[in-house]
Amino acid sequence: MLEESERTPLLLKSESPFGDSIWLQSSRKLNAILLYQHRPLPLINKILPSNGTTLLVLALLGLQVFYVFYQMPLSISALFVFADRTALLFVANLPWLYLFAAKNQPIKCLTGYSNESLNILHRRLGEVMCLLALMHSAGMVGVWYTILRPFGFSLARFLLSKIILLGIGALVVYELLYFTSLGNFRQRWYELFLVLHVSLQIVALVLLWFHHHGSRPYVGVALAIFLFDRLIYRMALKVNSLEASLEVAEDQGTVLLRSLIPLEQKQRYLKHLVCNGMVQGWRATEHVFLTVPALSGKHVIQAHPFTIVSKAPQTGDPKAELNLIIRAQDGFSADLLKYARGHTSVKVRLDGPYGSQSGLCKLEQCDLSIIVAGGSGIAVALPLAWAVHASHLTNDLETCPDRKSASRIVLIWVIREGIHTSWLSPSDLQDLQDSGVEVIIPPSTSENMKPDLPRLIESRVVLSTTKHWDKIGVVCSGPNGMNRAVRNQCAVLLASGYDIDVEIEKFGW
Repeated sequence: MLEESERTPLLLKSESPFGDSIWLQSSRKLNAILLYQHRPLPLINKILPSNGTTLLVLALLGLQVFYVFYQMPLSISALFVFADRTALLFVANLPWLYLFAAKNQPIKCLTGYSNESLNILHRRLGEVMCLLALMHSAGMVGVWYTILRPFGFSLARFLLSKIILLGIGALVVYELLYFTSLGNFRQRWYELFLVLHVSLQIVALVLLWFHHHGSRPYVGVALAIFLFDRLIYRMALKVNSLEASLEVAEDQGTVLLRSLIPLEQKQRYLKHLVCNGMVQGWRATEHVFLTVPALSGKHVIQAHPFTIVSKAPQTGDPKAELNLIIRAQDGFSADLLKYARGHTSVKVRLDGPYGSQSGLCKLEQCDLSIIVAGGSGIAVALPLAWAVHASHLTNDLETCPDRKSASRIVLIWVIREGIHTSWLSPSDLQDLQDSGVEVIIPPSTSENMKPDLPRLIESRVVLSTTKHWDKIGVVCSGPNGMNRAVRNQCAVLLASGYDIDVEIEKFGW
């Protein structure tokens, strides 16, 4: 006799992975193609996004090309029109550039996409704008050569005119912004990148304001977005100063920062309306910007992002423990490690929390949840596993008692050194296992071969999905190679007929 529950579809489908309709099979194969991520570009080792994101970026680029060349006569006489149109398109893109970079913005509320997801649009749009600035400059030089020079207007007189000097200054500043924003520069000199990125864009806005009066409305909107996000919202409403303990992990290269945060039970109306600071709790996978003024004078103005590794507090909790895992590399993290070796506590500023709940929302609706972490990516995976488990437990009580058997959570943590498990307390993973979550920690990659993640994921999918309508969710947080391997394996499973969705939790600083 067939057992029915609220989760049983009214129209039963075939349990064969190939029993779907032609339309559904074609839809999943198309989604698999969009999900697939190609290898990095050779020679320059440029990391490519998924095919879907690539198409979105190409559509953005195509829109720019359309606006530049729409009904544009390709003749020397139209050079001024070309130069003017590239300038108009540059300033029209300016507010969008700042909106994509803002941490507090309406796009997240409207679409669910966080700043990390929109960051790639910010970067690509910035690159397009730098190209537009070059095209505008080349067009104006062409205007001088073809129109002004025959009337005795010398090049020196042209270049030394006020409007041109201001334009040249803005061009130089924006090109400096481009070169100091390249991936190699950011990764090697992150602190310098932060300082230059903020200071240069302020200088650029000032130069644009005085360069041409037509740019002022767009510059004003961009400046308003920047001031609201940085000064009013983040610094005045979302920043909390707290006392935190410091501990050097057993690997001697990681700082464990902990702080006990008293939570506000009765939120002030303004803060409840416009923000969600640390004293009002956080949710799984969210991150904070950490500032430690005690390190040195330069660190007073620096804020570095770290994912909150501790379990998200529940409604009504009077206090919550915030834990951060900080791997020492260079710059800020190396200075913090050196400081932690001589101090057990420090005063910190926390700006946040920030982040999207898209990964959690996907897993809450899944019959099988697979969470993959690489190294410090456990900061995303651990609280996410707890949040998904709590969501499933709530659904068990509210819907059907057999939900627990139908919903399964698998956590896979790939570590380089076995000692990296000391980043967590001994009870963290054990409590998770006791609650019914399958925790898999393959042998460390420093002493063994890297685990075959695609095969491991496929085996869990095949063993755990007994019905074709079972929904599978995968969230991965790790290095680029791991993220790509997990994404592409999910694309293969999606193309083969499984109802699978994947979310990659990766910062794009």
